[in-house]
Amino acid sequence: MLSNVEFPVYIVLGPWRIHPHFVFEALAYSVALRLTLWNSRRDSLPAAQRSSVVVGGMVGALVGAKVLVMLQHVYLAWENLPQYGLLLVQGKTVVGALLGAVMGVELTKKLIGVTRSTGDWFVGPLIAGMMIGRVGCFLTGLSDRTYGIATNLPWGVDFGDGIARHPTQLYEIVFLLGLLGLIWLQAKRRALKPGEKFQIFMVGYLSFRLLVDSIKPDFHPLLGLSAIQIACLLGLGYYWRTIRDFRF
Repeated sequence: MLSNVEFPVYIVLGPWRIHPHFVFEALAYSVALRLTLWNSRRDSLPAAQRSSVVVGGMVGALVGAKVLVMLQHVYLAWENLPQYGLLLVQGKTVVGALLGAVMGVELTKKLIGVTRSTGDWFVGPLIAGMMIGRVGCFLTGLSDRTYGIATNLPWGVDFGDGIARHPTQLYEIVFLLGLLGLIWLQAKRRALKPGEKFQIFMVGYLSFRLLVDSIKPDFHPLLGLSAIQIACLLGLGYYWRTIRDFRF
């Protein structure tokens, strides 16, 4: 069990001690945005339409991340209303951001008349950004609320409350590396249709979160499922055709 680390692990830059969540979240956004813009410029879509699609995705991601995190922790509304209000300002969830981004991009494309798939622009940037962000979540410790339940496994981590927990942030980093490898192998083996890389990414990630969130100490109000898990199921329903037709 990892227990000799004091969380949060602050980033020391000269005289400053900077909170790890701030550092890695900012880095994740910066890397993901730069990679997305670079990928989109390789497409023949006019610049104005490219920018609109990217902005639509960003706005959708922001709204989705906030809405789902509020549903995920709705119990705080009657248990600790000030903390619930603070969550509205600070909180966000990756699943909500992804599903919101999909809706934002599709709505934007409909409004500006774009019919081609643009999802593949986002796959590499999203995986890179999410991995960087999860490093920050891990180093933050308990206040980030992304840790797992107690475990007796030798790699359990004490985030500061004396309990060895599943380091679900690290599980996600390992999974994302594997998902990136799967997408790369699929692209090597056969010609993927436009947008298929993004569809594989979404199906893979939503499936992972559906499973891994079962070992997180979250509020599970409906059939033992959290709001994030329910959102994952809805997202997987949206991508059912991809699941049905997928070929290894």
